[in-house]
Amino acid sequence: MILKPAILIFTFITGSLFAQEIPNTNEETRQGPPKPPMGKRWVLNPDFSDEFNGTELDTTKWYDHHPTWIGRPPGLFMASQVSVGDGFLKMTSKKLEKDTIVHAYGRDITFNVGGAAVVSKKSTQFGYYECRVKAAATTMSTTFWFSSSNNFKGPNDCDKYGLEWDIHESIGREGNFNGSYFASGMHSNSHFWYTDCDGEKHDYRAPQVKFEDSKLTSEDFNIYGGWWQNENTASYYYNNRAPKHQKFYDKVKDKPFDQPMFMRLVSETYPFPWIEIPTTEELNDPSRNTVYYDWVRAYKLVDANDKNPEENTTPKLYTENVVFQSAVISQKKSNAIQVPLAYKANQDREIHLKLFDNEGEKIADSKFIAYAGYANITSVIKTEIDLSVNTPYKVSAVIRPTNGDNKSTLDESTLYINFTE
Repeated sequence: MILKPAILIFTFITGSLFAQEIPNTNEETRQGPPKPPMGKRWVLNPDFSDEFNGTELDTTKWYDHHPTWIGRPPGLFMASQVSVGDGFLKMTSKKLEKDTIVHAYGRDITFNVGGAAVVSKKSTQFGYYECRVKAAATTMSTTFWFSSSNNFKGPNDCDKYGLEWDIHESIGREGNFNGSYFASGMHSNSHFWYTDCDGEKHDYRAPQVKFEDSKLTSEDFNIYGGWWQNENTASYYYNNRAPKHQKFYDKVKDKPFDQPMFMRLVSETYPFPWIEIPTTEELNDPSRNTVYYDWVRAYKLVDANDKNPEENTTPKLYTENVVFQSAVISQKKSNAIQVPLAYKANQDREIHLKLFDNEGEKIADSKFIAYAGYANITSVIKTEIDLSVNTPYKVSAVIRPTNGDNKSTLDESTLYINFTE
């Protein structure tokens, strides 16, 4: 546990953010959560989502500093290095003009690099979290992670534990040091911070998840995502790659990641000599010293048929569609036909299902409201007609605005069903 320090700065810090050239943003390679479980729907969690389209940080959601940690020496978290503009959250590092002595954690600590941290004011638990970010071209970190602020009682009552979930950690350039590989790809970790009954501290980790890439993280924007599925597992997503999965360390607790955590976007100095301290030249170069977060988004799972609790203000996250998972399915003959489908909707929509016989004649249909989000459901078409066995029936699905008509169709898909006895 890191205690909130009483901070006393002995030297005066001067300087301002450098003028920066706004980076080019290529077309996004992937965004949004993975397919939800059957019967569930992903909806945006606004408390941990931000498009950063304003001119200042939204202080209803975020701290412009880390409330319980001042930074790893020599990098000091400074609110002055956090800004919002041009559609980005920016974290600009700098070399301090003088060594800065901070009295914290019962001792004097010397800092000479200005870093930055933005931390959520609320804690969260299971869900899908993603950000689109371009790293600074320095050895300062670019990170997207979660951790608890307090310790929790362990299974033996005399022990305790804290949690950390790192969706992504990186730097922006390579060098002659062991952690140079952090300059490309995606790196995901989970820590079970355990203090046993003798007071000994342990950092228990699951095996690291890596995505390799030939490009540096500072060359372009990348999308990093993590699905905290439950107390035992997480999945990770890098751009348009297939996901990789992780089982949390569970030798102390059967369900280790059972507590909420706070979201943290941080630009810090990493431990030397594993990663070298950034140079004065790169820290003071406005073309290299800034991390650009384009957006951060969080999603939570709800029952697919639950109405949205408040007026929908979700940004246009999706290319709206309705899809079947295969072209042909088989099921037992019934007057209640089960139709599995998925849809994506930026606001509440209507889905219209139609059932046609082998001659193309419509014999049944149904309509329902598709609540905003990304849903995976089974809908039902009821019919009084005696369906034929081993004869293909066609189902068409259309998604459109509520109270819309055929001219306002947003997307449509087709499925064939073979019925059996």
